[in-house]
Amino acid sequence: MIGTTIQPIRPKWKGTLTDRERFNRQMHYQPVDRCFNMEFGYWQENFQLWPIFVENGITNNAEADVFFNFDRIEVIGTPWMHPVFEQRVIQETKTTCVLINADGLLAEVPKDRHDTIPHFLKSSIQTPDDWKRVKEERFRRDDPARVPDLETLKREHPPTRDYPLGVDCGSMIGRVRNMLTFEGLAYACYDYPEMVEDMVETCCVLIEDFLDRVLPEMDFDFASGWEDICFKNGPIVSVDFFREVVVPRYKRIHRKLKAAGIDLWYTDCDGDVRPILPLMMEGGINCLFPFEVQCCAHPVELLNEYGKDLRIMGGFDKMALGRGPKEIKAYMETLVPLVERGGYIPFCDHRCPPNVKQEDYLYYLDLKEQMFGMKA
Repeated sequence: MIGTTIQPIRPKWKGTLTDRERFNRQMHYQPVDRCFNMEFGYWQENFQLWPIFVENGITNNAEADVFFNFDRIEVIGTPWMHPVFEQRVIQETKTTCVLINADGLLAEVPKDRHDTIPHFLKSSIQTPDDWKRVKEERFRRDDPARVPDLETLKREHPPTRDYPLGVDCGSMIGRVRNMLTFEGLAYACYDYPEMVEDMVETCCVLIEDFLDRVLPEMDFDFASGWEDICFKNGPIVSVDFFREVVVPRYKRIHRKLKAAGIDLWYTDCDGDVRPILPLMMEGGINCLFPFEVQCCAHPVELLNEYGKDLRIMGGFDKMALGRGPKEIKAYMETLVPLVERGGYIPFCDHRCPPNVKQEDYLYYLDLKEQMFGMKA
């Protein structure tokens, strides 16, 4: 063990809680038996590089969650674009492949897949006429695929379940960016603002339809979402655009969640969310995930600033994770007051990258177990 003896957080709850009870109590600042134990996952390369994955036939994040015996957490949602674009190859060179992806983007990817982020060349949506066609073909509100099989869902996730279940509230602008590309969205906000707002409205209406179907029939512990609209210098859309176009849709969704008794709503957004965080919270989002430290700040800064109005899931700096046991332990110790406070669940602040050594990652998991009482 590196440094001094670790003093684990003392459990404040006598007995053992279920994963569902533990999650709900921890995220509502109530005593728990131990910290909720989860991770966000791993880069695909980790499954080829780490012997523990290779030797045990672990090939994806779902299998890794079971292998490491993490606490169970589930989310259900509805299709966004349906049908998606058929992926097909347009042309090939010796080293690259140009294809149409599921979002309708012309993308160039290396054949050896050394880079997981494609080079996007062109969007299928260039004008409002393009959007009108795509909307009619792939975003129909009356598409049978958008009607959930409630009986199956209720059977798979009964009220007696012992794990937390979330309802996915999708994306208001992140997936629009995926369809238009970063540059395409920037230009469209100025050239075709009505088109962009209609795209956001379409995303909102589809989620509202889904919520209207599932909320009266099922009980949920939280709501989730995905935006991914920030980078190290802030959001990729203007604060004014976010306030005027996105926030009103958040508020509509939040009213439905609140009426159903759901008071925890996280959204997955990378990068520096601080410029739009007050607006997110105004719209009803009150939890950040996975909270990238290097792009933003240590989680204690925002939790101190916003108090118990804000929760965070994630926030263990992946850079510290890649620098070995000494820095892993030093960073972990800074999270102790946050775990004791509640409203915070620590895990790597994105997918664990392949530069992290397997032995260092296992040390990190063992340290979390020792410090926060997590199960092995």
